[in-house]
Amino acid sequence: MAENPYIKTPFPDFENSGDMSKKSAKKEIEKLRDAIEHHNYLYYIKNSPKISDSKYDELFHRLEELEEEFPDFKSDVSPTQKVGAPPVDELKKKQHSSPMLSLKSSEKEKEIEDFIEDIQKKTDDKEAVFVLEPKFDGLSVEVVFEDGKFSYAATRGDGETGEDISENVKTIGSLPLRLSGKKSPEKLAVRGEIFMSRKGFSEVNKKRIEKGEDTFANARNAAAGLVRQLDSKKVAGQPLDIYFYEIIAISENNFKSHWEMLKQFPEWGLKISDDIKKCSGFDDAKKFYENLEKQRDKFDYEIDGMVVKLDNRQMRNELGTRQRNPRWAIAWKFPPKKEITLLREIVLQVGRTGILTPVALLDPVEIGGVTVSRATLHNENEVKEKDVRPGDKVRIIRAGDVIPEVAELAEKKKKREKPFKMPDKCPVCETEVVQEGAYTICPAGLSCRAQLIGRIEHFASQSAMNIDELGRKTIEQLVEKELVKELPDLYKLPSEKLEELDGYAEKSAQKLYDSIQNSKKPELHRFLYALGIRHVGEHIARLLAGEFGTLDRIKNAGYNKLVKIDEIGPEIAESISHFFSTEENRKMLEKMQKSGIEIQEKKSGSKLLLKDKTIVLTGELESYTREEAKEKIESLGGRATSSVSSNTDYLVEGKEPGSKLDDAKKEGTKIIEEEQFKKLIKTGRLENK
Repeated sequence: MAENPYIKTPFPDFENSGDMSKKSAKKEIEKLRDAIEHHNYLYYIKNSPKISDSKYDELFHRLEELEEEFPDFKSDVSPTQKVGAPPVDELKKKQHSSPMLSLKSSEKEKEIEDFIEDIQKKTDDKEAVFVLEPKFDGLSVEVVFEDGKFSYAATRGDGETGEDISENVKTIGSLPLRLSGKKSPEKLAVRGEIFMSRKGFSEVNKKRIEKGEDTFANARNAAAGLVRQLDSKKVAGQPLDIYFYEIIAISENNFKSHWEMLKQFPEWGLKISDDIKKCSGFDDAKKFYENLEKQRDKFDYEIDGMVVKLDNRQMRNELGTRQRNPRWAIAWKFPPKKEITLLREIVLQVGRTGILTPVALLDPVEIGGVTVSRATLHNENEVKEKDVRPGDKVRIIRAGDVIPEVAELAEKKKKREKPFKMPDKCPVCETEVVQEGAYTICPAGLSCRAQLIGRIEHFASQSAMNIDELGRKTIEQLVEKELVKELPDLYKLPSEKLEELDGYAEKSAQKLYDSIQNSKKPELHRFLYALGIRHVGEHIARLLAGEFGTLDRIKNAGYNKLVKIDEIGPEIAESISHFFSTEENRKMLEKMQKSGIEIQEKKSGSKLLLKDKTIVLTGELESYTREEAKEKIESLGGRATSSVSSNTDYLVEGKEPGSKLDDAKKEGTKIIEEEQFKKLIKTGRLENK
């Protein structure tokens, strides 16, 4: 491999910029750019850095300083351009240099064997050489260089046209903004894969959890979301990487083989995978595939299979392509990971009630057809009991088919990390935490950013105030910009303030404003649920509304009255009475009423026909949506639960029922059809067929 052509002096001397002539400045700027690109090459391509991060930063800051002092010498391909450009209004479209095809893929060994044998027959070459590469689970992109300089980058899109993501891609450290080597082509369009490292993915999700934000489902989604950002400054510094593996177009094509082409890439400064191999038959390919699958958890990036490509480029041209994919390549997919996966890190999530919950960040794993990358560990005692630590392999289950949780330790890491321990302070607001039984709690309330975001999101949810235009990202902005510091502030927001939010214009801001204002007349049970009182879910909220009828009666009920109500035990009664006796909450409710909230009282004499009945729904109903049926059950005093147990009274069977039907049969639960359900909610009893 050719020697890196960048400068031989990796750390040039500096002059005082204030005394420099333009000629001296230009010379030093060029030397600095060469030095930085040299060290980028060593760090990203060769994996052998020669200077410390602080020394690298010194070079970089010096270059920034000179480019600021002498703006005539600024350049689009300067390393300083990796910090991001001003936001754009939208991503423009780019026509690809040549169609970006997809790959035919299979998990079946026989299909891969048939593919290789078919190529050997068609090329009349039993010793035909194939190149084996990891199949990256990232975002496929085209990157174009003209006259050796970065020109633009685009997503794959529909294969013919993609989105222009140039400014975002420029921020990726491993991407050169100019090609190295003396013989770089006049035009080069290469195909690469942008991805986020496992370590980086864990770190990004950790920060999002600590901020009370939703996590990314997997590293691919995280990378795809970032490169489509309109503000490239938000992409700069993110843990994105790019590997290259194919030429889309080139001005002068002298490569006879794919292998030769891959080996040229690093000489241009383009990063390739170290885990590639040549083979001449299926047996060799199978061995490499099996080894990749065994090692997949050890890579610092996600791979979901192996790609088999014919090496001879002339033979590739003769074989040609189908409409969507080439005839000379195939992807051999790994079977999806199931249940057991690697625990990367344990981080803390602060919920809307202040409870600190340990969350396991995982290598993505498939559970019941859903890809899971995080799972709850509930509390510190559970982490200790299960003795799970970063680096261990764990078994994951989906509790009630909804919430993923760590079930047990499957395999210990040889050299284990220290046992998990709860912090002394809240990871979000740094308030000293308190212990309540098994739970660790941040007592800061709405002054804790995570709790405030969680409370607003819960308040606006469909089962609560139903502010359907108010989503999580908007809430985060409202809190970040300090437009909402407590719940009543939502109703003080003028539409012109909403226009200042990212992604909002006059029309969308007015729509959000109207959605908030239209929520001012909630039913009593919805408002109670929206308040987020600990232990008060939808069912208990309905129970309270039915029992007392007005908010004032509930506020003044006190512990002794509350605890006498069926289904309200001491813990729930204490939580409700504490909430309404707290001065801060009473003031908040007064502000709510002053802002125009009119709570609809519960009509007296409502018949709770399904009181004490637990009902599960499965399949599709003709007359009700799932939410409507659930609402009806709970309005009549019943419980609508998501899973069958020995306490379930009825299972309502709709069209195409799921596994709950089998569970009901095992438990001996009464199974009823939709017509029977209608009679049940009308009369409170079933009539015989």
